[in-house]
Amino acid sequence: MHSESEDRTELLASCYRESLRVADELGAQTVAFPAVSTGVYGWPLPDAARIALTTVRNTPTGVREARFVLFNTAALDAFRTAYHSTA
Repeated sequence: MHSESEDRTELLASCYRESLRVADELGAQTVAFPAVSTGVYGWPLPDAARIALTTVRNTPTGVREARFVLFNTAALDAFRTAYHSTA
């Protein structure tokens, strides 16, 4: 059981790294991600966007293009802000 105050940043980052690892195994050149854990699990969008973008940028991979497929404008805004602040 996890406490709400437990930092699970590494767990979320691992989701993206493992997805890229599988994409490499399959020889995929492109991948698409949702805003993982921001729906039912309620991970705050700004933090999730920062983790997603930082992890995908910093993970060595043969994937040439990663897209984030987002549900609404709030998610898009969070990812745009994170993109500009982590570039």
